[in-house]
Amino acid sequence: MSELPWGPVLAAAVSSYALGSLSPAAAAARLRGADLRGTGSGNPGATNAARAMGKGVGVTVGVLDVVKGYAPTWYFGRYGQPCGEIAGVAAVLGHVTSPLLKGHGGKGVATSLGAILAVEPLWAIPVLATFGVTLKVTHRMGIGSVVGTLTLLPASFVISDGWAGVTFAAGLSLIVLVRHRRNITAFVAARGPGRATADRSVGPTSAVVPGATGDDPEAQAEPVATVLDAPRS
Repeated sequence: MSELPWGPVLAAAVSSYALGSLSPAAAAARLRGADLRGTGSGNPGATNAARAMGKGVGVTVGVLDVVKGYAPTWYFGRYGQPCGEIAGVAAVLGHVTSPLLKGHGGKGVATSLGAILAVEPLWAIPVLATFGVTLKVTHRMGIGSVVGTLTLLPASFVISDGWAGVTFAAGLSLIVLVRHRRNITAFVAARGPGRATADRSVGPTSAVVPGATGDDPEAQAEPVATVLDAPRS
């Protein structure tokens, strides 16, 4: 670590964080007059941008978020792979804690993918494969992202040139998993003890919270039993 060029490292951390904090989703919402926060999960990312403004905008936002992770990681990688990895982690941190959005950034999936592609593209193969399979089975972007992220660290052990790469993969995984903790909690709770009984007693009908879509708890359908059990005035 003592051999790292500290000037480029500092520049990588600061500039990559600043780049990562820029939000294409929020910018598109302002230009189109869309209520991104009031749609679905309220997350300023590609999935919610697609819900609020259409698939075309969602794809564009996703591509730009990937570029935010790829560009600084690739550029500062010229000063050594550890320097590029620091840039990648900083870009993801900027995305998820954007000061421009008062700390309410995205979940870091696309930006992390960009950083991964710049450091070790082969890691993306198992990540994208498990993401795709999980998404097809569960139909939930958030859970697909979580499962895909869980394959990143094992992939870094198999395809890596040292502990620096493993540490980089672990850092990205931790950020993404922490940002998806509500998705994980909601998914586990939906399949916990008593849920199957409640579902059978209520039946398929549910009362959907207005404007709620997506993977976050606030974007899920509210069971009719909850409404029926509410105290009457």
